[in-house]
Amino acid sequence: MVKKHTARCACEAVQFEFDADPDFIAMCHCLDCKKASGGEAAVFFGIPADDFTVTRGEVRAFHYIADSGGHLDRNVCKACGARLFTSNLDTFPGAVFVQLGALDDPQGFDPKLEMFTKRRLPWVKALDLPQFEAMPG
Repeated sequence: MVKKHTARCACEAVQFEFDADPDFIAMCHCLDCKKASGGEAAVFFGIPADDFTVTRGEVRAFHYIADSGGHLDRNVCKACGARLFTSNLDTFPGAVFVQLGALDDPQGFDPKLEMFTKRRLPWVKALDLPQFEAMPG
């Protein structure tokens, strides 16, 4: 049975789904997110890992150590290289963090906060949301 939310990579080789409506949706300006996204910030959200299912294709996991020292896996499509989700986070066991851009329908997945604003470039305007200079505590 298809879950409530579906997502896919740019070439559609990888598809995944989940039911959860996330509470934690962040726009992150940290250097790690900038490098991984190729942009000024990344928008992602957390969902329970046991609600997350890859239904098609294969991902390649890149093990990474964040500035915080925490370990995680960034998962990309093996075919097109699109960044899709982050898993196996030391600091958030049992969660998967999905990139907003992977969603088939991102409507209603509005960011709830901005984090690592100390790294936000001066030309980027702050959203009318709670602001955190680093990781929210």
